[in-house]
Amino acid sequence: MAKNESPYRYLQGLKDGIPIGLGYLSVSFGFGISAVGEGLRVLEALIISMTNLTSAGQVAGVTVIVAGGTLLEMALTQLVINLRYSLMGITLTQRLDDRCHTGHRLLMSFGLTDEIFALAASKPYPVGPSYFYGLMTAPYIGWAGGTLMGALAGSILPENLRAAMGIMIYAMFVAIILPPMKQNRGVLLTVMLAAALSCCMAYIPVLNAVSDGFAIIICAVLAAVVMAVLRPISDGEEGAP
Repeated sequence: MAKNESPYRYLQGLKDGIPIGLGYLSVSFGFGISAVGEGLRVLEALIISMTNLTSAGQVAGVTVIVAGGTLLEMALTQLVINLRYSLMGITLTQRLDDRCHTGHRLLMSFGLTDEIFALAASKPYPVGPSYFYGLMTAPYIGWAGGTLMGALAGSILPENLRAAMGIMIYAMFVAIILPPMKQNRGVLLTVMLAAALSCCMAYIPVLNAVSDGFAIIICAVLAAVVMAVLRPISDGEEGAP
């Protein structure tokens, strides 16, 4: 039984991950077009997606790169945007079986995304490395493959068409935040505050001198802190309007 468990779990994970991979294919296509439109080479866009699985982090990272930001800006931006993955990782460790030693956990953490976490955490049985590797295979291929196709398309498409298709990645972010905004007034207020702060950083004199990387950090942290003070979520209240 143990000998047959690993391939079965891998194939089951691969099957479960295919819908995620197809979704990532379309989203990363938009990232590839956007990255090339910002001046990156096709290979550079592909390498970014092959070494990262974070749509928001990659978009923000490209913004910092194009703006000529410092390594400190890049590090802080990624920390703020991707901090939630550490919380997901801590939660998921309670669902892993005994075979997940440190080496496996380090590799599995590379493929941890919101959707992969949701699927893995929902399993009624402890998750092993074989299942998780299968689960992350299709999303990884979809993310890298979509980026490559988008970058190649962006390098040959006319400028006006490339600009129009480049908004696909931002449309995804809007689609992600709309459902929780409708269900939770706190989320709605947080998004509105972050948008207002972003406008202030872009148009108010002195503030618009702040680099794009630090502007992202300031808006994200300030909006989160303000709303955590004004509208804290008590135990069992999450998701309530």
